[in-house]
Amino acid sequence: MKVGLYFGTFNPIHIGHMAIANYMLEFTDIERLWFIITPQSPFKQKKKLLDNYQRLELVHRAIGNNHKLKASDIEFKMPTPSYTIDTLAYLSDKHPDNEYWLIMGEDNLQSIHKWKNYEVILENYRILAYPRPNCKVDSELLNHPHLHRVEAPLMEISASFLRQSIKDGKNVQYFIPEGAWEYLNEMGFYK
Repeated sequence: MKVGLYFGTFNPIHIGHMAIANYMLEFTDIERLWFIITPQSPFKQKKKLLDNYQRLELVHRAIGNNHKLKASDIEFKMPTPSYTIDTLAYLSDKHPDNEYWLIMGEDNLQSIHKWKNYEVILENYRILAYPRPNCKVDSELLNHPHLHRVEAPLMEISASFLRQSIKDGKNVQYFIPEGAWEYLNEMGFYK
């Protein structure tokens, strides 16, 4: 099975994430999409993150009963910070019949050369890259045979904008999937 892996802190998950996930399932060759909730990215500070299991619950509630989507806590059991190559190796070993495709914004391609064993990722896995605002990517990288630029809708919603808006007392409920919004609001996250 072709499984798209959408890595992120999802702090919080929002309609931009869901729209990208939906687009990837409907307009690419992947058959399932797993949201890989990252405990800590090597490039982000942990202090602003909700607890791992709170973010996992937000993703579960955002997904609802869509059987093509899955919230994964696989990286919770791995050393932090989380390195994509380690997660890919673990998943490939545990589920050898699956073919894993990475889903990422083009902005991540700008720094992919800083990733642990990025050459191994590029050679052994396919990458579906979606557009990000004001993003320029090296043309040589864009021509890599395992990199597929996907003309998904441009999403300019950020989790940091939503966290700040909630902190400022703004109602951003239509930016966050309904189930996730209800949980977030009930728990008083980001206030």
